[in-house]
Amino acid sequence: MSTILEIKNLHKDFGSLNILNNINVTIEEGDFLVLVGPSGCGKSTLLNCIAGLEPITSGAITIDGRDMTIVSPKDRDIAMVFQSYALYPTMTVGQNITFGMKVRGIEKNDREEKLAKVAKQLQIEPLLNRRPGQLSGGQRQRVAMGRALVRDPKLFLFDEPLSNLDAKLRVEMRTEIKKLHQNLNASMVYVTHDQIEAMTLATKIVVMKGGVVQQIGTPSEIYNYPSNLFVADFMGSPAMNLIPARVAKNGKGTKFMIARSHGEPLILFDEHITKLPENVVLGLRPEDIGDAKLRKGDKLQISTCSVDVVEPAGADTYVLINLGGKEVTARLQAETAAQTGMEMEFTFNMDKVSYFDAQTGQRLN
Repeated sequence: MSTILEIKNLHKDFGSLNILNNINVTIEEGDFLVLVGPSGCGKSTLLNCIAGLEPITSGAITIDGRDMTIVSPKDRDIAMVFQSYALYPTMTVGQNITFGMKVRGIEKNDREEKLAKVAKQLQIEPLLNRRPGQLSGGQRQRVAMGRALVRDPKLFLFDEPLSNLDAKLRVEMRTEIKKLHQNLNASMVYVTHDQIEAMTLATKIVVMKGGVVQQIGTPSEIYNYPSNLFVADFMGSPAMNLIPARVAKNGKGTKFMIARSHGEPLILFDEHITKLPENVVLGLRPEDIGDAKLRKGDKLQISTCSVDVVEPAGADTYVLINLGGKEVTARLQAETAAQTGMEMEFTFNMDKVSYFDAQTGQRLN
């Protein structure tokens, strides 16, 4: 596979304000790269730099091996789908989709052939003679995607394209975009603040905070091996439990003492790890804390905890307990007998623990 996009040592300043700091990202042909992070982290600015809508302060961007530093947006062989759809209100859907091709002087027969193919792909054939004002939000977004698809570009850029849609439609459109990527084997860069969207769509995720890349990896790597406390907390719903603990040697392994709101500390052991600082943060996903009556396994450690809150959620029940002064979420089966105020045995899967330095927030294992 050839490299389709390479960003090297990119910096972007607005006056004295540093927005993007030393960004290095590479994707191969056919990759679906998602830039994710909270509002103001610089992800949309980075997308605009790739598109050429924002000049970079220093560094380099290459698309398909070609340096884009001084290339105008129209000559970058990209297609962009915006959050706002950006459709011409006086044109029909068909005219909106083919307008760019018409401007570039593409023959009418070729335009119509491409339009028919894309309209079928996106299931918008009955809409071609309507105007944008007669369409729903989801239909407008399909038209905006159709306008990008007829370009057949080297790189598709999506700037929070689903954020104006309601929850059900977002899920449907997410599936459509995933199917499009699989069918076209297209190279895509997608910006979102929604980590579920990032996890479901991406082949590679870039997690950003304050203009700095926190971690780059596959959805599985980001979810299971977050590089620091920010990524651990930001990616996943519910978020990873981050539990402060004191460390003590225990023969060949390590003992973790976790404060509780009342009674003795909770003690957990890990025989596989030894070199840790005195204070750490244990990261455990909600699904790695279970109901001892319903879960068995050699690697699971059992401890009794007091149930604070029970939240039924259909197929799962979320149970909140207090550990290390933090509210900790356990994801249990729907049939759990957990009730508020009861003492209950929980399992802790120590094979799945992430350890973080309490001072720096960086991953230790």
